[in-house]
Amino acid sequence: MSMTTTAGESVSDAEFLEIAEPFRREIIAHCYRMMGSHHDAEDLAQETFLRAWRGYAKFDHRSSVRTWLHKIATNTCLTALQSSQRRPLPSGLGGDAFDPTDDLLQNHEVPWLEPYAGTVDEITPGDAADPAFVVGARESVRLAFIAALQHIPERQRAVLILRDVLQWRAAEVADTIGVTTATVNSLLQRAREQLKTARPQAESASADSSVLDDDAKRELLARYVSAFERYDVDAIAEMFTDKAIWEMPPFTGWYQGPEAIGTLIRKNCPAEKAGDQILLPTVANGQPAFGLYMREPDGVHRPFQLQVLDIDAQAKKVGYVVAFFSDTMEEDFARFGLPATPYDAPARTAPSPWH
Repeated sequence: MSMTTTAGESVSDAEFLEIAEPFRREIIAHCYRMMGSHHDAEDLAQETFLRAWRGYAKFDHRSSVRTWLHKIATNTCLTALQSSQRRPLPSGLGGDAFDPTDDLLQNHEVPWLEPYAGTVDEITPGDAADPAFVVGARESVRLAFIAALQHIPERQRAVLILRDVLQWRAAEVADTIGVTTATVNSLLQRAREQLKTARPQAESASADSSVLDDDAKRELLARYVSAFERYDVDAIAEMFTDKAIWEMPPFTGWYQGPEAIGTLIRKNCPAEKAGDQILLPTVANGQPAFGLYMREPDGVHRPFQLQVLDIDAQAKKVGYVVAFFSDTMEEDFARFGLPATPYDAPARTAPSPWH
């Protein structure tokens, strides 16, 4: 099958894919920023490419293919958001930090924010983009930023992402969403103001882990893994800053401070002794993450939770952890390159003596 462009050229399906496919990872990341769901992002990116394939004959090449695809993706997401609820984290539901001695409550009716699978390189443009743009693009998929975006109305969210993340001109954004340039500037101003008040408390309690040099980062993460695998709760608590936050959707509570986090783990963690937990490293939202495997009654370690960490570089401690639970943990682990059991992991990815 082939399509005819406005210039009269015939473009085959294979040629279209060759033209568009290099931008797929960027489009998925863009849809994730808009939706807060990795699954929705993949579905909407697929819809974007389908719409682009159908409309390629009318593409006038006045903009780049990248810009054209982002325009289609933006409007595809805006349509989807009309019938979608925002995706919060527990700390975004309002209210104070929870008492760790209270019973845990789950809410499966809330469409919780989802972690994003991908390495740093896979969430940024693949060409020789401006370094400042690349840094901004990487930061724009961090959990704290994505959670804050969920508090912003969809059109404001789109404008903020297009202007501040992708660094488009106001006129390009106006053309994309069908409003005036003045309206774009107004929406951007409101979005920036709302973003200041919507950012999770963890945003101010943590800092970019890239500020740490590689050796310091490795040492900190190794101590974190060791504390969990030894099930040394005191050592775990010592890993956190004074204002650190721990939350774990679909459980509705969030907890602040080392003492509260330690109490929460002592009261609720199924582990009882060293070796009950094994952690394998991965990357989520461009941040350090671990798949935690829990020993079950049959003695086999199986996927239990996916922990995504934010490191306070100044304190050289952990400032924020979101521990994601789901009913499909094995499937979720696979999405992050983690095996069904830790025994199947390559030795180079298994720092654990319990592996």
